[in-house]
Amino acid sequence: MMERSLKLLFLSGFFWILVAIPQLSAQKFGYIDSEFLLNKHPDYKLIQDELAALSEEWKKEAQKLEQEIKEMYSSLKAEEVLLTEEMYQEKLAAIKDREKQAVAFNNRVFGLNGQYYQKQQELMQPLQSKIFDAIDKVCKRFNLAVLFDKASGPLMIYTDPRHDYSEFVLEQLGIDN
Repeated sequence: MMERSLKLLFLSGFFWILVAIPQLSAQKFGYIDSEFLLNKHPDYKLIQDELAALSEEWKKEAQKLEQEIKEMYSSLKAEEVLLTEEMYQEKLAAIKDREKQAVAFNNRVFGLNGQYYQKQQELMQPLQSKIFDAIDKVCKRFNLAVLFDKASGPLMIYTDPRHDYSEFVLEQLGIDN
């Protein structure tokens, strides 16, 4: 009885191994380089240029605020001997208020989830969707189970160029390399 149970257990285990091995070997893996894809896409350069111009405009505005604060401090220092304590404190409070406004501006524009980040997301989203759709089509065309992104971090220590599907994604996007 015990011997029969062991044989049955062995045969069922063997059966599951035979069923699983073809499925495991059928899994295809590949990778892409999203940085390479973005740099090859003509829209990416336009987005980068627009973001750079916007960033430059906001930086000038921030520098203007900083310069205004410096001038306010200089003016206060020059007038210091002529001002009463109350007048001095009022001007100092105005400067501190302007500093708070400058910090608020920088946080609102360049901070975490600031206007710059939101604009970047807004501009990049359509391009990322196009690339993702092309990746999806390439994965389905080549029956890929998993596709890694070489540019997304230190996960990939070695990559065999045979498994790089970046060129196929560019082809799917209609971009000549």
